[in-house]
Amino acid sequence: MMPGQLLADPYFLAAVIPAVIALGLSKGGFTSLGTVATPLVALVLPPFQAAALLLPILIVQDVISVWVYRREWSKPNLQAMLPGAALGVGLAWFLAAQVPEAVIRLIVGGVGLFFVLNYCFRRDSALSLPHTTTGVFWGAVAGFTSAFANAGGPPFQIYILPQQLPKLIFVGTATIFFATVNLLKVLPYFALGNFTGGGILMSLTLMPLAILSNFAGIWLVRSIPAKAFYIIAYALVFLLSLALIWQGGSALWRGAGAG
Repeated sequence: MMPGQLLADPYFLAAVIPAVIALGLSKGGFTSLGTVATPLVALVLPPFQAAALLLPILIVQDVISVWVYRREWSKPNLQAMLPGAALGVGLAWFLAAQVPEAVIRLIVGGVGLFFVLNYCFRRDSALSLPHTTTGVFWGAVAGFTSAFANAGGPPFQIYILPQQLPKLIFVGTATIFFATVNLLKVLPYFALGNFTGGGILMSLTLMPLAILSNFAGIWLVRSIPAKAFYIIAYALVFLLSLALIWQGGSALWRGAGAG
């Protein structure tokens, strides 16, 4: 379907407009909110095509957010997580044809749900610190799930949130991490044939909305008190983990029924 036809399709617009707004808010600082974007667009497009449609939008939003948060980030965390992210994206490229996306959504949702419930019910409130081995592991998980379904937010936050970094340091670290991951995804997406001329044109058409929502997210993050920000962050991980479990489970159930 050509871009003009898609823009005239109310079902496509009902999926893609909230998805682009969610991406903008996530790039502004509400990291996990972007997890919902690819599943939304995947309601009207094949999943990998949906991810490829959103990737140019993500990269433009990354440029804005990296500039805004360029002085506010955690060097030890990025040093630990980025090598793992490169491994994760490479593994996703290698396994793209073997692992169903529904399984990835179930795993990400399950891990995110466990993380939030553990936070809510644990008695030990001691802060964690950056750790190289742990950072490489969760960076790899975030890169892997981001490459499959732009679902790297929950694994990233599982590692970062317990450190309770200052709000803007947390946001800046997330911004630089995912900007790097998105650049790493370009080559695999080209190699897998996910980019098309029509898809790139559609991405450009949606860019003004993406930029506006990006600045809205930046404004909201700077306006919300740090305590409220972290409560919102945990709540988003919880809700989006439930959504990923539901989406992955439903897809596997439909597949089993069709078989």
